[in-house]
Parts: sequence; C-alpha cells; structure tokens
Amino acid sequence: MTVAADGRSVDVGEARRFAAQAEAWWDAEGPFRPLHKLNPARLDFIRRVLLRRFSRDATDLRPFSGLDVLDLGSGGGLVAEPLARLGARVTGADVAEETVAAARLHAQQMGLDICYRCATAEDLAAGGDDFDAVLALEVLEHCADVEAFLGACRALVRPGGVFVFSTLNRTAKSFLLGVLAAEHVLRWVPQGTHDWNRFLTPDETRALLAAADFRCGGMEGLVYDACADRWRLGHDLSVNYIGWAEPSSGLGGGAGGD
Repeated sequence: MTVAADGRSVDVGEARRFAAQAEAWWDAEGPFRPLHKLNPARLDFIRRVLLRRFSRDATDLRPFSGLDVLDLGSGGGLVAEPLARLGARVTGADVAEETVAAARLHAQQMGLDICYRCATAEDLAAGGDDFDAVLALEVLEHCADVEAFLGACRALVRPGGVFVFSTLNRTAKSFLLGVLAAEHVLRWVPQGTHDWNRFLTPDETRALLAAADFRCGGMEGLVYDACADRWRLGHDLSVNYIGWAEPSSGLGGGAGGD
C-alpha cells in the first residue's frame, strides 16, 4: 500500500484499513453502505451552506460553477462526484493511493473531471493551495492530530471561504449506536472502524475550530431513521453531526486566493 507523505494528522493504520477496501467504495451494499445512506443528508447540508455562502441561485442546475472545492478524505468520491455535477471544480484528496486510484477510475467512467490527489491536508497547505470551500466529512475522528489537521484546513480556506465538517459525538448513545450496533450487531462497518475515544463533542469541536482561527457558524444533527432506513438532518447532535465554519480573520489561504 502507498500512503502520502505522513503529516502530523495522519494515522497510517487508519489509512491502511480504508485502502484495503478501496475497490468497494461504490458498492452501496458493501462496507461503505452507511456512507451511501448518509450521503443525501450530508449533500443537502453542504448544498445549503454553499448556496448561502456564495449567494448562488438554488434553481440553477449548476449553481457552483466557478467555485473551487476541496474534499479532504475524499474516499471513492461519494461527495466529490455530486458536487462536480453541480458545477464545482473539485479536488479530492486522500492519503492512500489505492483509494485515489479507485476514485479516479469511477470519475472517468462517469465522465467527470475531478482532480484526485494522494496528499495530506498538510501537503496541500505547504504547497500553497487554497479553495473556496474545504470539506472534511467523517475525517476528524480518524485523525492522529486534530489540531494539526484543522490548522492545515484553515490555511487551505480562502478569505471569504467556508469549511464544512462532520463527525461523531462522544456520548454513551454514540458508543451504543456508532460502535457496538454499527460494528458488532448490524455489521454495517468492519470492526475497529471507529475508536470512541477519538469522537469529539460539539463543544470540543468548537474549541478546536477557534484555536485554528475558525468561527463555527452552526451545527446540525445527522439522525438515523430506522423505520425509513435513511438519514435526515435534525436537532439531535448526540451521535452524528455536521457543521460549517468560516475564517475568524481575513488571513489564510495560499497564492490562489481572491
């Protein structure tokens, strides 16, 4: 397995686990089934944030034309591809070459022009890259160093840009549902996918964002409806949650910013 140059935030063991399943990313009934189910709610939130942030027309079929979007931990492209269809210039970054190769192949098969890179957030920040929107979905709980990761994310967001994140709360409920049920009972994901001790409470996330020079703009819960077998946005942040943040100052962003 080939892994991008180690940044402080990268847990190589986590990267290896996901790389081993790279060919299964687009199998909706495979090990990434929960992400396929979660995706509509995540995309709904992202779309609303970007429409509002950049004053785009919701009736436009390609409302994000001209926007540069970075999807960190992009995996097989479950979020990158829909955003590309909505007009964004999308860069997907993942730390495992096997995952990047799978994403590139699928995008090619779909006729989508997405730039996939085997790189860490620190790699991209050090190279002076910057974007209108940076996404880190289901990434924070897998980071070896969340502070280093968020610091790199801050450097990647252009002035006036936005950062969108989603992760798991560290509660008794999230342990029961996100670890015991998901991994051991329902077997939605392989055992060992999550370390409950790495989950972040919303207050901890806000504090980490503030330390990285972000201002948290809001959070919503990602709530599983067992009867409908689908995820929806709601007020319950006790298990999964998604949010957005903006730069606290006008600083940050590399040479490509506006």
